[in-house]
Amino acid sequence: MFSIFRRKPTVASPLPARAPAGLADAATASDGDAARSASNAAPEAARRGWVERLRSGLRKTGSSIGQVFSSARVDDTLYDELEAALLLADAGPGATRFLLGDLKRRVRERNAREPAAVRALLEDALTDLLAPLERALEIGRSDCTVMMVVGVNGAGKTTSIGKLACHLADAQQKVLLAAADTFRAAAREQLAVWADRVGRSRGAVEVVSQQGGDPAAVTYDAVIAGRARGCDVVIADTAGRLPTQLHLMEELKKVKRVIAKADPQAPHEVLLVVDGNTGQNALAQVRAFDAALGLSGLIVTKLDGTAKGGVLAAIALWSREQAAASPSRRPLAVYFLGVGEALEDLQTFSAREFAQALLG
Repeated sequence: MFSIFRRKPTVASPLPARAPAGLADAATASDGDAARSASNAAPEAARRGWVERLRSGLRKTGSSIGQVFSSARVDDTLYDELEAALLLADAGPGATRFLLGDLKRRVRERNAREPAAVRALLEDALTDLLAPLERALEIGRSDCTVMMVVGVNGAGKTTSIGKLACHLADAQQKVLLAAADTFRAAAREQLAVWADRVGRSRGAVEVVSQQGGDPAAVTYDAVIAGRARGCDVVIADTAGRLPTQLHLMEELKKVKRVIAKADPQAPHEVLLVVDGNTGQNALAQVRAFDAALGLSGLIVTKLDGTAKGGVLAAIALWSREQAAASPSRRPLAVYFLGVGEALEDLQTFSAREFAQALLG
């Protein structure tokens, strides 16, 4: 889920007394193995449950694609129906052409003759296209990792920040939130509620805010405070912006510049939160925010019940093209997917899991 580089100091504790030899040793080892097995089983079960919710959320997308493979033959009709299904799923014309071309190549190489085999090859093609988006969120390369979270109104920025703070707290990270969305009514209070919700079960999450303050000033104060208080992560919640609101996008650029004044290496992450239901409009948002701010990653929300989940294929192809045009640039990452309102409903992105869910 996270790549944590910093080694946290450990508290010295007395060594446990040695167990008696023989059966006691075996029992202790057995108990330890059982405990480790139980501790590993819990997160695995939680992940399986979340993947099932993802499958359920993408059922509207997957059913239209999956029906294509009910055909009895692999012919031009199947490919035409698949093209239509991918376009309806908002994969976009570019990604649709790319996937169909890659799929036909795989079918020829494998001499696939059954629709079920073609479906499995499409899953492989989609997984390979999405794979560069799958990357761990790195925490600890600097003393205090600063994240700037942006997006349009209603995409779920503040909610996603609360869930991200939950994951970070679970990873033993000290988190400070900057309430830099000073324009939206109750945005500051909403962030405080999330901080309290996370703090009650996972440890304190601090919030820096000002009533009606300048967003850049709030963010600057938060970065300075986070470094002074020994926080591992500072997350700035910014006001919602439409890519067409150029004067408001300039405000986000100002916030980014001010963060760099507080820490010349920051922000270490610029995350865009996009609503998975917006389809190709999500790709337009990625392009616009990236041009203005230089995005490092995405959080894709509201995938519970969308018919437009194919847009991640379009985003993956765009990111691939951008990386090819600028070899020094890393592909954009999709760090998290959201399928519900609970703290645990924001989970890390897996290309294979998403491809399987998308195909139904």
